Amino acid sequence: MAKSDKKLVAKVAAADKNGSKAAAKKVVARHKKIELSPDQLSGIVLDELHATVSSRKGADPSSSHSAKLMSRGTAKVAQKFGEEAVECIIEAVSGNKDALIAESADVLYHLMVIWVDAGITPAQVWAELERRKGISGIAEKASRVQKLAMAFGLGTSKIP
Repeated sequence: MAKSDKKLVAKVAAADKNGSKAAAKKVVARHKKIELSPDQLSGIVLDELHATVSSRKGADPSSSHSAKLMSRGTAKVAQKFGEEAVECIIEAVSGNKDALIAESADVLYHLMVIWVDAGITPAQVWAELERRKGISGIAEKASRVQKLAMAFGLGTSKIP
């Protein structure tokens, strides 16, 4: 087995001509071939993207876009994420599905840059999402508002 086969190797499932169906892809994990659906690949793809961006932290800014972004500081990294998020919103509102897909990929990439810059791993975010499973979104948001109000010394969860 090739050296690259020793680690988890996954490729994004390719869509058919209409972009509606994606076939399962074979993945090599510790010398065992397993088959994953496109949905199962999602986390793997994001984990790999995070690893790639992490490997660029501190690299020569002239050799990597990720390194260049991070070398400009957290404010610039956040600004770029915001710009990409706005572009994603514009495409969603305009109903341009192909552009929305492209902008969504940009948003996810820039989110990974923010996470790397902040020292956050995908596993930490996945754990938070797992913690929230089964909790109503309304209840979860209400608990955050109450914690925020208490942090500011307000005796109420109602923000004036």
